[in-house]
Amino acid sequence: MNDAGFEQAVRIDAGHPALPGHFPGHPLVPGVILLEQVALALRAWRGQRLAGVVEAKFMAPLLPDEAAMLCLAEAGAARFRFEIRRDGSLLARGLVEGAA
Repeated sequence: MNDAGFEQAVRIDAGHPALPGHFPGHPLVPGVILLEQVALALRAWRGQRLAGVVEAKFMAPLLPDEAAMLCLAEAGAARFRFEIRRDGSLLARGLVEGAA
């Protein structure tokens, strides 16, 4: 992604309350939890709240306790592109809107 962006490590603990229901016996980190991480990163980087998700694509699962890297980059007026990667493999990408 863009060098002028923001990067943050992501790791969702196996004890997270959303995991048992997604999926029992074979937990995956739900996409909404990944979007929550995008929202937290946007707040840390720009002090903005996540106002909307314009697009989001989830290509591969993130398992509990796996380490990944979340990257944000500016994409125009109050819009930000995100990518989540694990060991160079793209797990998710999209476009979000921020607001003060």
